Amino acid sequence: MTGTTGDTRRRLLQTASAGFGYVALAGLLARADESSEQAQPQAAQPLAPRPTHFPPRAKRVIFLCMQGGPSHVDTFDYKPQLIADAGKTIGAGRRSLMAPVSPFRQRGQSGLWISDLFPSLAEQADKLCLLRSLHCDQPTHPRAVTQMHTGNAQFVRPSLGAWTLYGLGTENDSLPGFVALNAPPASAQNYGSAFLPAVYQGSRVGPSVQRGPAQARAAGTAPALPDIRNPRMSRDAQRRQLDFIQELNRQKLEREEVQPGVEGVIESYELAFRMQDSLPDLMDLSAESQATQTLYGLDENQTSVFGRQCLLARRFVEAGVRFVEINHGNWDHHARLETDLQARSREVDRPIAGLLADLDQRGLLKDTLVMWGGEFGRTPDAQNGSGRDHNHRGYTYWMAGGGVKGGFSYGSTDEHGAAAVENKCHVHDWHATILHLLGLDHTKLTYRYAGRNFRLTDVYGNVVHDILS
Repeated sequence: MTGTTGDTRRRLLQTASAGFGYVALAGLLARADESSEQAQPQAAQPLAPRPTHFPPRAKRVIFLCMQGGPSHVDTFDYKPQLIADAGKTIGAGRRSLMAPVSPFRQRGQSGLWISDLFPSLAEQADKLCLLRSLHCDQPTHPRAVTQMHTGNAQFVRPSLGAWTLYGLGTENDSLPGFVALNAPPASAQNYGSAFLPAVYQGSRVGPSVQRGPAQARAAGTAPALPDIRNPRMSRDAQRRQLDFIQELNRQKLEREEVQPGVEGVIESYELAFRMQDSLPDLMDLSAESQATQTLYGLDENQTSVFGRQCLLARRFVEAGVRFVEINHGNWDHHARLETDLQARSREVDRPIAGLLADLDQRGLLKDTLVMWGGEFGRTPDAQNGSGRDHNHRGYTYWMAGGGVKGGFSYGSTDEHGAAAVENKCHVHDWHATILHLLGLDHTKLTYRYAGRNFRLTDVYGNVVHDILS
């Protein structure tokens, strides 16, 4: 708008930003990336579905992220020798080995060893693929969490969800392709897009989903995303305002040709506008049957919050969302392991079992990859008498559906669970395998930035073919 002064233009843009406050709260406002050296032009429709490198086994991902480092030797990595040697001292610190806080049993026809801490999930044992030899490079929470999400603990890099969306596009242009449920506000890097175009970053559905379960049940719906509606402007007025903003953005693109930040703003605003119609209905759980709500544990205070998130995840992937991450915290048990681990496990056990069963009966599990795990595991020896310390040298993840073998165990740690020793699987290998299941070659899924091609796995990573069905 050549006849508009700078001050007037700023006022118009400030008004527009206020009118579209829901964009920021949905996590869709693109961050400026003026230093980007994107070599390839962005597609006209950056979120359109894209062909894969080879036929995919999975079309979508649900990542159940247990932040804090769940103890593998108390949950999914059965170590009879640890039980036998409990009380013996090991290592320079002369700490005593501590037996698992709950018994293990063989489950299902496959006979997988799973702790009594997960009785409901144990009933789904024949769907689970246990990876008992994960390891990473970082023994501290922030850096290990970042490596788990982005493949790199030192620099800002795109997240796993962003790479997935970049590689595959989305199946619903009225919903974000990547949703992060209950993601901590301080962890934006873990669901961000970094130097990828900003439209690929995750949309954070934040702490609002953790409102009291009693209020949520009384309302009969899942908590709504804040500011998804604009109370001050009609839909037609918003459309006219958005058209004006987009014209300014397109003029800037015409002048500067390559401007990834502006490209991301254009698509993010349009997506946020469309979300007003689709997202509130999608997050309304009142249409779900009582049997379904009970399946996810919405009828019990201890399980209702995480159960609501798992049910939302199912609704999101069913509607075409490509990548959903659900965060669940407080798995960092340096003390009070027996009581606190039992509480955390109880909060997630029934909802996760319900999610797997529901996906399966709807025919979605076969091409939906569900993953569970944290940034690392815990030590076999006791800390503070009743807890376990960080252990990045060996820990367990499990996967289900999406082209992995059910009722299968891969790799192992040593006899006490201290370190991975057989079929070791680094976090880069884990990332490479996830992309492979989605039909993406991790060595070919690259993005040109700062003069070279970047990828999720950097120069590492091997696909774990043995777990593929």
